[in-house]
Amino acid sequence: MAALGWLTPRRRSATARSVLAGEASAEAARKSTQEVSGREPEFPVRGDERAAAFFDLDNTVMQGAALFHFGKGLYKRKFFEKRDLARFAWQQAWFRLAGVEDPEHMQDARDSALSIVKGHRVSELKSIGEEIYDEYMAERIWPGTRALAQAHLDAGQRVWLVTAAPVEIAQVIARRLGLTGALGTVAESIDGVYTGKLVGEPLHGPAKAEAVRALAAAENLDLNRCAAYSDSHNDIPMLSLVGHPYAINPDSKLRKHARTEDWRLRDYRTGRKAAKVGIPAAAGVGAVAGGTAAAIAMHRRRR
Repeated sequence: MAALGWLTPRRRSATARSVLAGEASAEAARKSTQEVSGREPEFPVRGDERAAAFFDLDNTVMQGAALFHFGKGLYKRKFFEKRDLARFAWQQAWFRLAGVEDPEHMQDARDSALSIVKGHRVSELKSIGEEIYDEYMAERIWPGTRALAQAHLDAGQRVWLVTAAPVEIAQVIARRLGLTGALGTVAESIDGVYTGKLVGEPLHGPAKAEAVRALAAAENLDLNRCAAYSDSHNDIPMLSLVGHPYAINPDSKLRKHARTEDWRLRDYRTGRKAAKVGIPAAAGVGAVAGGTAAAIAMHRRRR
């Protein structure tokens, strides 16, 4: 009978190496199941009230810069002269062609906008902003990014725009898109009239990250469960705050950083540019499908 001892199971305590082997095997099995099913872990997580999404506006949610479109609408209403419109047009053309923010252009645009609105009532600009959205902005919303925002909303999460554009304009856009709200640059006003000055500084770069951090604390959000989306390397501070950063229509610096950090990439500009970024095939198909659905829904709402 002793010869049959090898058939009798022996009790042995698990060593650290055997525990490691078991965990590795279980992880491999889980990944294999996901690959076979073609599914990734659910994101955004439905019903996660401590998660939210933060979207940059210019060239992320909308083609071009909101401030330039707003300037065009103000020119139409005779807020300023043709020479100012030419400057706005040049800055917008640069932004569209280069796909990056030129600090001097952005500063010039902000200074121009502040001087233009000085002495006007806040309520007047809000009302005009509604009209300008319909005239110049509604058709420039990227359907793919809009679909991403809607996915968060459908999951029961809150979604905010975070932009250097005036907060009044950002709030109009957020409301028209059905988002939760917007963080934007605050222009000083006294008794409801613009003074031509800013409160603090433009909401740009590190200031965006500070605004998101402050809002997360106020709303009891867990930033590790939140997502952020942007096209610009200037928003790396904001993207680095969250557990789910996305590079959308990225400039070259952000694309390089995103690849280094293994962040997700999405490009809704052209097939050629998307190919350069290297979006996974499944992600590209999903973006097209989601974008088409969003475009149809937006068209129906406008009818």
